[in-house]
Amino acid sequence: MESIWLEYAWALLILIGLEGLLSADNALVLAVIAKHLPEEQKKRAINYGIIMAFVFRFGALFAISFIANVWQIQAIGAAYLLYLGLKHVIKAKFGKENENIQEEVEEESAGKSFWPTVGKIAIADLAFAIDSILAAVALALGLPDSPLDDFGGMDGGQFIVVLLGGIAGLVLIKFAATWFVQLLDKRPALETTAYAIVAWVGVKLAVITLAHKDIGILDHHFPHSTVWTIIFYGVLIAIALIGWFAPAKKSEKNSGSVQ
Repeated sequence: MESIWLEYAWALLILIGLEGLLSADNALVLAVIAKHLPEEQKKRAINYGIIMAFVFRFGALFAISFIANVWQIQAIGAAYLLYLGLKHVIKAKFGKENENIQEEVEEESAGKSFWPTVGKIAIADLAFAIDSILAAVALALGLPDSPLDDFGGMDGGQFIVVLLGGIAGLVLIKFAATWFVQLLDKRPALETTAYAIVAWVGVKLAVITLAHKDIGILDHHFPHSTVWTIIFYGVLIAIALIGWFAPAKKSEKNSGSVQ
């Protein structure tokens, strides 16, 4: 039983780290959306927007818990995570740098009043949340069943991991994003690393889909097997280490990319 909770704790730590890296650029964009407001309104707009996003995000989270084990949803989620991660990695390695999206967002936001800005912040954060919720669900579904009761279509322990990951994302955007922005400035390769991890989590969700009882291409127990667990976390750690020790080329750092 202790080994199960250790695996849960490890998955949650990975999810929090991933949320932190992804939240850095998200926080930058939210700040840019509110940039045109008077100084005393900026923080209030971001705070209200995050509160609204909190409600929207957990509405989406509770909804997805009831359909997480539907193989069609798993397949769509896997395809989306693979697309999102690989698109960013390929663009970072072979494509041109993204246009300065912060300037675009600032131009779109300029002249808008307080409450429309709050709404735009909430919608932007909800859009960012889709990626992290899907990644969290993919990580959670690969965990062994816990002794907790089910919630919707998910094991109770797995749902708690996704729930805590969602809370961590909002907390990091609000309080810790500045530190992650500084970290990305020193180690810009970590941004690409985060999206490589997202793609690898997409592979994990694809394995879960192929092992679904209605598909049966892989053995139903394979996603929870020791072999796959070692492979998944081994590759994940390797990706993280490569990103951490990659040479820092600040001139190539794209300060305005988003999910």
